[in-house]
Amino acid sequence: MENKQSSSPASFVDSTVVPGDVVLDLSSMTNQTIKLGGGLRQDCDAISAMKAGTLRFSKPNKYWIESSQKRYVPCVEDTILGIVVDSKADNFLIDIKGPAMGFLPVLAFEGGTRRNIPKFEVGTLLYLRVVKSNFGMNPELSCTDASGKAAEFGPLKDGYMFETSTGLSRKLLSSPACPVLEALGKKLSFEIAVGLNGRVWVNAASPDTIVVVANAIMNSECLSGAQQIIMVDHLLKNIQ
Repeated sequence: MENKQSSSPASFVDSTVVPGDVVLDLSSMTNQTIKLGGGLRQDCDAISAMKAGTLRFSKPNKYWIESSQKRYVPCVEDTILGIVVDSKADNFLIDIKGPAMGFLPVLAFEGGTRRNIPKFEVGTLLYLRVVKSNFGMNPELSCTDASGKAAEFGPLKDGYMFETSTGLSRKLLSSPACPVLEALGKKLSFEIAVGLNGRVWVNAASPDTIVVVANAIMNSECLSGAQQIIMVDHLLKNIQ
């Protein structure tokens, strides 16, 4: 069986691919630098798919395969929600809903030094960035952005965390805004943090608001944009 070859980088973008498909040929992309996201691997000049899904591209130069699955496969620069499961002298062990635990160095915080090491109890929910992810190794995490600033990363207090598929997480982070979040944002005030590992955290002043937002998000995965808006209107009528 022959692999499908692509002479143009755009040939497979937004198309369904399966493991073994050659989606990019680097020999025809001279003087270009590309970033590979989840689901892709390089073998000499050929970039091939490792899982079934839809090939996506984001400017300026990143390609990845988008699919919906329960188990998360970590990828560098992913933003995720992790749960502290243990603390060591040099790092925290973090459950990232993946095949292996991630580790968060105690100095991977803005201005981190040995004198101000943070203390997290087991069960603490953290918003994190994947720094390193290699096959056979525990992913390395950080609570800073690429410039070393804390930005939005760190512990998430109060609120409610629930799990979704990785596909729904990507939809929630898409641009333009996901219809369900746009509809909820017009009527309710709440905070939300979405991890690409299929975890979502919601916080609001009222417990009823948290429940409605969480239910709306979990119900939205298989609905069209118009159906999501109708579903949100129905849920809001039940609490008025």
